[in-house]
Order: sequence, then C-alpha cells, then structure tokens
Amino acid sequence: MARITKISITLCALLFTSLVFTPAANASEQARHSAVQKSHLAKTTERKKKTPTSTRKSEKKKTTTARKQSSSSKALTSKTRSKPTRTAAKVAKVAPEKCTVRKGHKTNCVKVGKTAKLSEVHKVRVQKAQKTAMNKLMGQIGKPYHWGGTSPRTGFDCSGLVYYAYKDLVKFRIPRTANEMYHLRDAAAVNRGELESGDLVFFRTQGRGTADHVGVYVGNGKFIQSPRSGQDIQITSLSEDYWVRHYVGARRVMTPKTIR
Repeated sequence: MARITKISITLCALLFTSLVFTPAANASEQARHSAVQKSHLAKTTERKKKTPTSTRKSEKKKTTTARKQSSSSKALTSKTRSKPTRTAAKVAKVAPEKCTVRKGHKTNCVKVGKTAKLSEVHKVRVQKAQKTAMNKLMGQIGKPYHWGGTSPRTGFDCSGLVYYAYKDLVKFRIPRTANEMYHLRDAAAVNRGELESGDLVFFRTQGRGTADHVGVYVGNGKFIQSPRSGQDIQITSLSEDYWVRHYVGARRVMTPKTIR
C-alpha cells in the first residue's frame, strides 16, 4: 500500500512539473525566434545603408533594360517569321499572268508587269517615229505644190507629201492617192476628238471618190498640207469653215504594229 502511494505521488509531481515548465519553455522558444528575426532585419537595414543609392538605381535600370531587350527580341522574331508570307503575297500581287487562249493555238501567258514594260517600249518607239515624220514634214514648209511630186527636189502634191514622210517609217506600202490612203487596211480610223500628231486627215473637195485631199495632223487643231497648184506647203487650222465642211475622217498609220 505504501508503494502505491509513493508511485502516485511521483506521477503527480511529474504532471505538475510538465504543466508548470512547458509554457515557460514555449515562451522562451518564441523569444529566441523573435530575437533572430530582429537580428536579420537589422543586418538587412545595415546592408542597404552601406549600398549607395546610385548602385541600387543602376541595378534597377539594368533589370528594366534587360526586360525591354527581351521584349524587342520577341517582337523582332515575330516580324521575321511573318515577313516571308507578306513578301510572297507581294510578289504574287505584282507579277500576275495574263493568258490568251486561241482555238487551235497554244495558250500564251505573259506576266502583266512584263506587258507593261513592253507597252512603254512600244510607246517610245512610236513617239520617235512620229517625231521623225514631223521633222521631215516641217522641213518642206514653203515649198511649192507640184502635181505628182514626191520629193523635195520636185515639190509635192497632197498625197506625195504624206508618201515622202511615211514611206521609210512603216512596214506596209504607202499608196499614192488620197482615196487609197483613206481606205488603207493597215490604218485605223480615228475620231476627230482623239487626233494625235501624225494622224492623216482626209477631205472631199471636188466630189471625187470618198476622199480627194489629205494632210497630216500636227497638234493643236492644225494640219500640214500641200493645198493646190499655185500655193506652197503650209500649216492650216482644221477649224476653218472650208475644211470643216469638207472633212470626211482621219486614219492612224503610226502604231506599235505598223512602224518599222
């Protein structure tokens, strides 16, 4: 019985010790942890004080610059990847093909850009031929009318003057009469409002055939002609009443297909 009592007393003593000293131990541990945190905060504050402000700003600036460079690099990479697609689309847009299909013939396809270049070349060739013809015609102003004449030595009649100006510039044979020139298959009809330098203008002055007189349009509503016997080669206005009444039409002999 005495032994049981002694064991009970010992257990009670242990329980009391646990209840008394455990909170104290916990409080001590909390105080130690708080002291460590205060020490770490003090060290950090001291380090910041020792680091110059300019150094901190420099480090911040470096970080911002690095971010911007990274962003720019990504944007450049994106543009580089999308560039081939845009370039391909541009090429496809600039250089389409135009195809001509004719029954019994092989389909002919030509790039539109190439066609435009050829068109410019043809235009320059026509302009050069027109200038040559104008120079030849202007050089004959003041020379006398001569029936049947086709050269500067003898003089010219109306169709002889046209023959002299164009015979070496076009691929086809220039006829010798105004009526034949008017019906020439290789010459395209031209409206009066669309006349260009070098076009042939026709008149019927005596009622013979469709046309019995011809001149060459020189621009600004005027044409050069060898009028009739007793008059010299001259430049005349198309708007004069006489020529307005006898005007029958115009033909174009200088085209990319007809010039040499």
